[in-house]
Amino acid sequence: MANLVIQAVDTNLDIINQFIHSQLDGFDYPPTFDFQLDLAVEEIFVNIAHYAYAPDTGDVEILCSVEKNENNQNQLIIVFKDSGVPFDPLARPDPDPTAAIEERGIGGWGIFLTKKYMDKVTYAHVDGKNTLTLTKIID
Repeated sequence: MANLVIQAVDTNLDIINQFIHSQLDGFDYPPTFDFQLDLAVEEIFVNIAHYAYAPDTGDVEILCSVEKNENNQNQLIIVFKDSGVPFDPLARPDPDPTAAIEERGIGGWGIFLTKKYMDKVTYAHVDGKNTLTLTKIID
């Protein structure tokens, strides 16, 4: 897996997107792929930047690769690791998109969309690190 360690600050989002997209060179994917991928990456990274080390900052390690899955499909795998406060964003219940707007709570929509747009999202706290993995089938 390609590896990038970078300070978890909003201004580094473009660098992270370039790093991840560089792993996709030579692959064909649907037009919606970029939008869904960028939204998910932004949601995860910005949450780390804003909350993992608050009020300070720290580093995030991002690992990225394209691998074949059990169905011989190419899949993009992105792993975010940080040493911030342990937090499982998947533990929170999904917001209800069918509820009236005035009944919908604030927050939770970004991770909700991330789970909808990615084929698989997992979280673990391993060796003192939050480890969130996004998997998206390319073809």
